[in-house]
Amino acid sequence: MMMSRPTTLLLLLPAVLLVGLLFIVPIVGILGLSVHDDAGFTMAPVRELLESRVALVVLERTFWLALTVTAICLVLGYPAAYFMSGLRPKVRAYVTYLILLPFWISILIRTYTWIVVLGREGVVNRLLGSIGLSPVQILYTDTAVRIGMVQILLPIVILTCLASMLDIDRGLIKAARSLGATPAQAFLKVFLPLSLSGVATGGIICFILSLGFFVTPALLGGRRSIIIANLIDIQVHQTLNWGFAAVLASALLIVTLACLGLFRLATRGRAEFSGAGLGR
Repeated sequence: MMMSRPTTLLLLLPAVLLVGLLFIVPIVGILGLSVHDDAGFTMAPVRELLESRVALVVLERTFWLALTVTAICLVLGYPAAYFMSGLRPKVRAYVTYLILLPFWISILIRTYTWIVVLGREGVVNRLLGSIGLSPVQILYTDTAVRIGMVQILLPIVILTCLASMLDIDRGLIKAARSLGATPAQAFLKVFLPLSLSGVATGGIICFILSLGFFVTPALLGGRRSIIIANLIDIQVHQTLNWGFAAVLASALLIVTLACLGLFRLATRGRAEFSGAGLGR
């Protein structure tokens, strides 16, 4: 049944108001705070960002951390999704439930669990001690942050890649094999290119989410692995420099939008990306 245009607009109105109040208004406020203080328009927070060596180092660390976490999730997630795509539907449903199981537990609790595992007296160091090796410092390092973030983001990448793989017509693989292609050739020349839409979508989602992580770097990285979200928190709650915090948040937002724009340009006109939704 086709709805009239006024009815459609009326149904959309609550969602539009909600997005406007909870998303657009705060963003406009943050952008305004970046260039405006009690005395009026000012570029002081922007100059402070450009002249702050600490801020630039933290920005660089944030993007490097997001890139490496995304790469690890893709390397681990793609084979897992490929394995799941070959399972019978009933078995695949059970495996999917297992992958989704961590989402039922708070990120805070999962992160505290890693403190128990990676700590000086944690499970890892006890295992190393049992085989005669010296304990290693894992907690409060970038490695611990990456482990915690990968554990949180990996299910998203797996499910994104899996959705793309399930749309692939397996008859194409059989056709390639019947034409003389080896299993490796059929995978590399047929299956892999068709599944790249899921890889690209999972990668960009993982990267953008990694840029905004706060709890995991704060608990597992301590003061040695401060990223942009932690620096913003310090500016708000400790130094009370709201202008600098706003310009940091604005810089993160602009770079995130730039990444989405690059993704859009890279996938524009490629029909295979439309299956994952973000390429349209």
